[in-house]
Amino acid sequence: MPPYQFADIRQKQFADLNPNGALVIICRYMSAAALEWIEASADRLAGVGLFLDDDIPAVIASNQSAIRYKFSLLTKAILPLRRLNRQLDMVWVSTPRLAQTFGEVDVRLMPPAPPRTLWDIPHSGRQNADHAPVLVAYHATGIHVQEHEFLRPVIAQVLSERPNAIFEVFAEGSAAYSWSKITRVTVRKSIPWASYVDEGRSRSIDIMLVPLAPSHVNDCRSATKRIDVARMRAAGIFSTSHAYGEADDSGEIRIPYDVETWRQAILDLIDNPSKRASAAQATRSIVERMTADADEGILL
Repeated sequence: MPPYQFADIRQKQFADLNPNGALVIICRYMSAAALEWIEASADRLAGVGLFLDDDIPAVIASNQSAIRYKFSLLTKAILPLRRLNRQLDMVWVSTPRLAQTFGEVDVRLMPPAPPRTLWDIPHSGRQNADHAPVLVAYHATGIHVQEHEFLRPVIAQVLSERPNAIFEVFAEGSAAYSWSKITRVTVRKSIPWASYVDEGRSRSIDIMLVPLAPSHVNDCRSATKRIDVARMRAAGIFSTSHAYGEADDSGEIRIPYDVETWRQAILDLIDNPSKRASAAQATRSIVERMTADADEGILL
């Protein structure tokens, strides 16, 4: 990598950035102050690129995302585009499906390429003893309303059948309230991404759930949740989908979006520590290949 700087769009001004020969890469969101800096520096920049990992207009139009989240996307991702388009030299997207939504626009594919330091980190997390509670988790954002509704009866039944299981979920608003009515469920508010990554250095999770409801928005997603599963050293259960693929011989657990199938898969992992270990290793091996592909370079 050449020398680089990270810039937080929440900054009020960007005078500390050197525009001379710089390639500016915008990740999803933009602010008025950042746009003003790009416009003022246009004749000194090497180029301006936009990276997207969601079909954002489809997310806003969906009835499965929270109003506050829609408003955030509108103000930070959609409204700035009118000004930004005048400066853009390239658009990168994370999946072939997402690329298709751009029609004739020339976009480049930039699949997930996690550095090893993002997932294969020194770990001092909990060690699973036979008598320890089995921690099941669902870590989602405000867009996954439908998946929360899908998982609640599944988890309620699992917890009633397995007293040794506990559940953790990130949820806001009405989703948080509905989860709070189930015993042995810890409801957490979203935390900054950097804090979430740091948290992975000091804890582990036994089973992480990655359901994806069938939808156009989810069809455009990339497999980035695998990176979180690997960091937490968890056994992942993934929906069969464009993002994660169909069931295969990799050892990773991918199953249809069906209540009874998910209930049984979670119970099987709770009851079988060796199966949890092999599923966790399968996902880590896939993430390691993602890292290796990035190390070898990606043809754009």
